[in-house]
Amino acid sequence: MSGKISLALLAGVSCLCFADQVQAFDALPANEPTVLYVRDPAPPAPVRMASAERGQMGGGFIEFLFGDAPQGGRSQQQPMYQQQPDNGYGRRSLLPPIDPQQSLIRPQQQEEAAEPAQRFDPKYEKQVVEYHGKEGAGTIVVDTPNKFLFLVQGDGKALRYGIGVGRPGFTWSGVKTISAKKEWPAWTPPPEMLARRPDLPRHMEGGPQNPLGARAMYLGSSLYRIHGSNEPWTIGTNVSSGCIRMRNEDVIDLYGRVGVGARVIVI
Repeated sequence: MSGKISLALLAGVSCLCFADQVQAFDALPANEPTVLYVRDPAPPAPVRMASAERGQMGGGFIEFLFGDAPQGGRSQQQPMYQQQPDNGYGRRSLLPPIDPQQSLIRPQQQEEAAEPAQRFDPKYEKQVVEYHGKEGAGTIVVDTPNKFLFLVQGDGKALRYGIGVGRPGFTWSGVKTISAKKEWPAWTPPPEMLARRPDLPRHMEGGPQNPLGARAMYLGSSLYRIHGSNEPWTIGTNVSSGCIRMRNEDVIDLYGRVGVGARVIVI
């Protein structure tokens, strides 16, 4: 009898232990896959943008380049340049496409635009022309209205050169002779010219920058000369104070063909 009671007690204890183990097992969490959580990405840095209300390139643009970032995070204003689609090289352009019609002016076009009048008219090139006047060979005839100088050759021919003549109020006519010849002459402005232009130098030695050019032929006892010029684009114009102006290459050619005493007729 006592043996049966002992077995019953052992069986009860075993059942309690097994029940505790089952309860403990049920308390364990179910096996689940391990999940790693990545931190949320940091918010993008504030972007500085030019204010449309401050103009396109004025103070607002300078502040955009060198000022501090706007307060309160990203600005709600539109950026100066909108992002463009992929350009085919795996990159996105931040600048608007260039209009081919708005390309820069070529350097040659810039030069032509800067100095449109500084060209020598080819009609004033030296050339042999027919001449039917009564003057003898070796005579110089200055056609002031048409801006030509003729060196009579005889046999109905003459060498014709383009010239610059006096401005309105400074033209003249008459007959003179060449009284002197000088190569690369010095220049001393007369008092009358200095009264009009007190900024002129009182004296200038001969040379490429001298307004009398490479050669000068003095006309009688007057202040007038046939001389060269370092401004060939002024040939064919009313530009001087009464002198007869030629290109340097032309005055050198004429200088070698005439001597002191040659007759000069100015009409």
